[in-house]
Amino acid sequence: MPETPARPAHKGLEVGLDTPAAPERLWAILTDTRQWPDWGPSIRAVASPTRYIGPESTGSVTVTGIGLHLAYRITAFDPGRRWCWHVGGFPATGHRVDPLPGGGGRVVFELPRWALAYVPVCRAACRRIERLAAAPASAEPTN
Repeated sequence: MPETPARPAHKGLEVGLDTPAAPERLWAILTDTRQWPDWGPSIRAVASPTRYIGPESTGSVTVTGIGLHLAYRITAFDPGRRWCWHVGGFPATGHRVDPLPGGGGRVVFELPRWALAYVPVCRAACRRIERLAAAPASAEPTN
């Protein structure tokens, strides 16, 4: 499916990809901390008290390459639709799922304007999420 280019959003940039996957499937992938290293090029590992995030979830991520461990905290959570977080105490990407007319869903990363260099990482994440969504689901959300 076509990838959408980074474009101005309310306060930043958006990188998204339209997929044939159901929005519910995309949401499950985005909120499953076990899958973050599978689709997030900048995440090597995740430590979380729950598998699936929710409002105010906390944990830590290990950054790919440098091995730095950073705490995260979910700062916004609209079930099935959107979540945002702070990583290392700073606002980071927003994660969104939009249903598409006629079926399928769009996965979207929201970035602050200063994070333009992170656009290629988000594009890669979109493609990885699309591949994960096309594979059989291994488990249903349990938290």
